[in-house]
Amino acid sequence: MDHKSIKIRKANLSDTKGIARVHVESWKTTYANIVPDEYLNKLTYESREQIWINSIPNGCVYVAENSEGEIVGFSSGGKERSGKYDGFDGELYAIYILKDYQGKGIGKALVQPIIDEIVGMGLNSMLVLVLKDNASCLFYEALGGKKIDELEVQIAGKKLIEVLYGWENVKDVF
Repeated sequence: MDHKSIKIRKANLSDTKGIARVHVESWKTTYANIVPDEYLNKLTYESREQIWINSIPNGCVYVAENSEGEIVGFSSGGKERSGKYDGFDGELYAIYILKDYQGKGIGKALVQPIIDEIVGMGLNSMLVLVLKDNASCLFYEALGGKKIDELEVQIAGKKLIEVLYGWENVKDVF
């Protein structure tokens, strides 16, 4: 299984079930010892599906599809949402890849169209928020993300730290 048999394309509404599955399954594997079990156990395909039914028509959502046509990863992004970080106007909202498909270059392939969309909006910088204990921090650092801030969040009553990475110029990412 190599990433060459993976196709990256813009998501459409018929992808919501596949995206929801990747979303839930990758949360369960990635955050198993980070986020409380009670929270992870409550994640349902249906609740996630609703999120994507609302998000896909608004734009920047991409999927990675394997040779069988199954969705194995997705990414989404657009304008920075908090308005708190001067000089950063784009944001990578989410990128999730099923565990078996991680470490094969799919992440980079999913970041690229988000950067293209951000540039297409006339923006040139980007942020991403990631839980500190998540191994994907290394992925963002490898892409040249600079640590800008750390924020405290609560998930199911547990205090966790989110790290904010930023790129002043998205053209430097690849």
